[in-house]
Amino acid sequence: MAMQERQRLRIVTWGSKVIALVIALPLSLTPALADIRIVPSKKVPLAVETVASGLNHPWSVEVLPDGSYLVSEKGGTLRRVQAGKVSAPISGLPEVATNGQGGLLGIALAGDFETSRILFLTYSARGNGGVGTAVARGRLSEDGTRLEDTTRIFQMSRLTTRGQHFGSRIAIAGDGSLFFGIGDRGEGERAQDPRDHAGAIMHINPDGTPHADNPFLGSSDGLAEIWSKGHRNPQGIAIDPKDGTLLTAEHGARGGDEINNPQPGRNYGWPRVSYGRHYSGAEFELGSTAAGYEPPLYYWDPSIAPGAIAVYRGAMFPEWDGNLIVAALAYRLVARLERDENGAVLSEERMFGGEFGRIRDVVVAPDGALLLLTDEDDGALLRVSRADATD
Repeated sequence: MAMQERQRLRIVTWGSKVIALVIALPLSLTPALADIRIVPSKKVPLAVETVASGLNHPWSVEVLPDGSYLVSEKGGTLRRVQAGKVSAPISGLPEVATNGQGGLLGIALAGDFETSRILFLTYSARGNGGVGTAVARGRLSEDGTRLEDTTRIFQMSRLTTRGQHFGSRIAIAGDGSLFFGIGDRGEGERAQDPRDHAGAIMHINPDGTPHADNPFLGSSDGLAEIWSKGHRNPQGIAIDPKDGTLLTAEHGARGGDEINNPQPGRNYGWPRVSYGRHYSGAEFELGSTAAGYEPPLYYWDPSIAPGAIAVYRGAMFPEWDGNLIVAALAYRLVARLERDENGAVLSEERMFGGEFGRIRDVVVAPDGALLLLTDEDDGALLRVSRADATD
């Protein structure tokens, strides 16, 4: 504002004809400022800025090396956001089957994206018997307008016409391999079948082959791409950049949303073990805990409908170091979970409840800000930064 006041004082000495022009000028310079809201939180005031709006149910966001953003829209389009402007759809995508909760879902940049331009997408794809979760690899053109050499590298077994529980975000491990989740596809017992990709965390190489560390590789006991089983609908997945810990955020039924640390060959219980209840009101077969099934690191009852998870390791909010940040569709909030040195959750803060819409994705940007996507017809990309003490 100080600069704008200096502009006004300077113009006053120039003449009345120019005054009207300059008084109007700040209105055209400050639309971004009008879109910044200061929101209190337990440890620091937050500034929430609308980077872009007009997105149609955006699902996933990634930051490109030049500071622009890639955003997937569930309806099957991938767009670039640069200087607040949303591009036309990027061409060259695989054919996406928009079926219920399915569509174009997760985006992840290869670890060497800056030189290779390779990225990965999860989406629902059609095939014999219906639709199912698939993964494609492509190269983003230098001008950011198209994907080149797009190849499907994975499609789940047993397709179905059901429209729910596709998962599915991607976390890139240090060796370049991909972790991603697939939901039970609305058929709970599939999550207990190791010969079925449904209800599982998957682990594949960048070419789609099973990773060498997978528990069923070379065995007839389960499918080679599977890392862990017993997951209902894992829509969030992240790897802690400090220690490589794999974490997932998963939708429960009526309660029982979970954060898990999936380990190879372990079973996380769905649909036999869970907190909360079935939608019918019935209790789970084995209750909330049982031998042979891994308990969650944390759970919500009632459900917050977690859409994504990130581990905070940024410079902007040192108070949050190691915290888990979870986007939630129900209650329209972001949950910040503080952890101890062993990773156990100590406390939860709920931020932004109801203020911005259903929060579908959360990402830690390179500068330490949070990026959020709102899952709305007129969805937005939001940037959460540290507010100045004077704001």
